[in-house]
Amino acid sequence: MRSPKYSLFLLWITILFGLGLFLPGQAALSQGVAPEVLVMDVHGPVAPAMQLYIERGLAYAADSHFALIVMQLNTPGGAIDTMTTIVNSIHTSPVPVAIYVSPRGAMAASAGTLITLSAQVSAMAPQTTIGAASPVGSQGQNIDTTEETKIKEVLKATARGLMTDRSPEAVTLAEQTIDNAKAATASEALQAGLVDFNVSSVDELVSRLNGYTVKVQGQPVTLNLQGARLVNFPPTLIEDALQFFTDPNLVFILLSAGIWAILIELSNPGGWVAGFAGAVLLIIALFGMGYLSVNWAGLLFLLLAFILFIVDIKAPTHGALTAAGAASFVAGGLILFNGVHMPGVPTISVPLVVGTGIFIAGSFFAALTLALRAQSLPLWMGHQTLVGKVGVIRAPVDPKGQIQVAGELWSVRMVEGERPLQPGERAEVVSIEGVVLQVKKAKQQE
Repeated sequence: MRSPKYSLFLLWITILFGLGLFLPGQAALSQGVAPEVLVMDVHGPVAPAMQLYIERGLAYAADSHFALIVMQLNTPGGAIDTMTTIVNSIHTSPVPVAIYVSPRGAMAASAGTLITLSAQVSAMAPQTTIGAASPVGSQGQNIDTTEETKIKEVLKATARGLMTDRSPEAVTLAEQTIDNAKAATASEALQAGLVDFNVSSVDELVSRLNGYTVKVQGQPVTLNLQGARLVNFPPTLIEDALQFFTDPNLVFILLSAGIWAILIELSNPGGWVAGFAGAVLLIIALFGMGYLSVNWAGLLFLLLAFILFIVDIKAPTHGALTAAGAASFVAGGLILFNGVHMPGVPTISVPLVVGTGIFIAGSFFAALTLALRAQSLPLWMGHQTLVGKVGVIRAPVDPKGQIQVAGELWSVRMVEGERPLQPGERAEVVSIEGVVLQVKKAKQQE
């Protein structure tokens, strides 16, 4: 029989052994459920490429059950409609979103101001700015007073709706950024309550948010970010390309180059390189236009210019239709991306549009002139080019023989009424019948 001391010893061994198996498993389990924070780099104009990237990140964070999304924001502003879509997506996200204006020198200007206010948490790095959210026209100019008042009132109402839990000073500052294009530094925004934190890094922001309570879809949520792991979420190649191809100036250049190449192909047909290149450029331009705010009246003017250029090819006189096409092209380019937005989005360059219209019209007219001149020149290839040339008789022509003309040996027949020709004499080609040349004695013999 075992002694009580021996039994107690076995019991302690069993307990320690069990703890040895259990504790590592608990440690591994704790590591497996450590909270994760999705870190996104949101920079550049507020454009469809940014919207696509943010929406993809929000969906990924929701599907993967991230504890928090941190968007590092640096934007000069952009389109109002795109901003509105981004604001709604962030404000209704099931995963808490923290907007962090960074790095140093970055800004959440114009449309970026309302995007920052749409998040559950907002923070700014030192030496960053926020504000200057007044709407402007497509060329950066002031818009009509009535239209400006309407847009500003809508933007201020949007800001107030996003700031129901913030101080009256913060609401006043937000409205001043829209009414008077006021901008604020990081410390000024924090002092007014427009943002929640001034921090120097994402790590510091996550650390300060541990235990912080936010409202997600109207419900209070306390953030548990102890030991949180940061997961970077880079943009895709398509999103980077879209950011590049949605600059209206670049799209206009691609559109102009495509039209120019196709016009050259139509004015001087026979090749395929110019036509193919023009088609590819037009497809890329249309891809970019699909993600831009396009005024369809401008596109119709460009189409009219294209038609006028083509009609000028078949017209009995040339020049007037080309000039009309150039005017229509310039008008279409200026109207194409005409609209109201907030500062920061790239705008179409007036000198670029006017210069491109003049260049296309001038080069098309020059190509058309050269093509018409070439049509009036005599043939320089084929048998018909031999008519009128003088050659040397190589075999007696009576009435048939041979002649060397243009470096080649041909069979010939004498024209009726002409005397026979001997080798060495010179004869002129009068006409061609099949592969036989009709010749007569040349007026001058060498």
